[in-house]
Amino acid sequence: MFDANSRKRHPATATLTDQPEPTNHRDAVKRSLRSRPSQSDSIFKGVSLTAGVTTVSIMLAVGIFLSLRASDALQVSGINFLLEQQWSPETGQFGIASVIFGTFTIAIIAMFVGVPLAVGTALLLSEVVRGPIRSFLVSLVDLMAAVPSVVFGLWGLFFLQAAVIPVSAWISTYFSFIPIFAVEDGSGARLTEASAFTSSAFIAGIVVGLMVVPTQTSVMREAFSQAPMGEREAAFALGSTRWGMIRTVVLPFGRGGMIGGVMLGLGRALGETIAVYLIISPIFTINWEVLKTGTNSVSALIALRYGEASQFGLSALMAAGLVLFLITLVINFTASSIVARSRSGAETS
Repeated sequence: MFDANSRKRHPATATLTDQPEPTNHRDAVKRSLRSRPSQSDSIFKGVSLTAGVTTVSIMLAVGIFLSLRASDALQVSGINFLLEQQWSPETGQFGIASVIFGTFTIAIIAMFVGVPLAVGTALLLSEVVRGPIRSFLVSLVDLMAAVPSVVFGLWGLFFLQAAVIPVSAWISTYFSFIPIFAVEDGSGARLTEASAFTSSAFIAGIVVGLMVVPTQTSVMREAFSQAPMGEREAAFALGSTRWGMIRTVVLPFGRGGMIGGVMLGLGRALGETIAVYLIISPIFTINWEVLKTGTNSVSALIALRYGEASQFGLSALMAAGLVLFLITLVINFTASSIVARSRSGAETS
């Protein structure tokens, strides 16, 4: 007979027992995670490591080569190599003060020309046009980056220069109170003839600025396209116009990419050779008048004097190349760091 009191004294309980350990070693192996990299991962790691080491080795080799070849000239000139304007290695009077000044003058003018065009083009491609038109324009900009420098140089020499000379004369006429826009002879008289405005740093800077636009546009377009979609839609939901959304969301988010693109373009502008060589009239004095005929650059100097240089002259040219190599290396590393921070979402001050 069923005893309720007995049930209360001995309530039914459920006993939980541990699952038996797998006795089969194969089952244990199936349940474990593989920590050893696969063969494809090992190959990829090896190839990537080899490529990185090779790239660094080549850069170090270039730096060491230039340093060794430039040692003779640097021992003779010393610190005057950075201060002397004239270039006459045979007489012991040589330096890169004037060519470094001309190099940065051309590069700065190129940035004033190229950066607004690059920002506008990048915003157009990332925020305005869509569909096949966008693909066509992107391909067109990328194709512009593949145009050889000599083509830009010839175009600037035979076409752009004739179109820019009246602009240079107009700027000199109405803004000559600014020293860099004055075009004067040795006595201080203002020059107005067209020959005074040819082969200037201004014309060379315009050509180089157009050359760096594709590089800057590519970096900026990628940075702008990474702006969060949620913030874009929130700006529109709050009644913002397209320009308002670009100004408050896209431009702040792409600031790092803009800075990186500018510096990458600056690095290329500093090292541009053949286009500048074709356009400028080389001089070895510091010319503050950017509209006036005559300027120089380090790369154009090397192209101009390499064929006729003596053994010591080659050492001096190698020293000039070493300085340009170090300058562009610092600029490109800084630009790459800024672009990497922008892509990772880090704040760039």
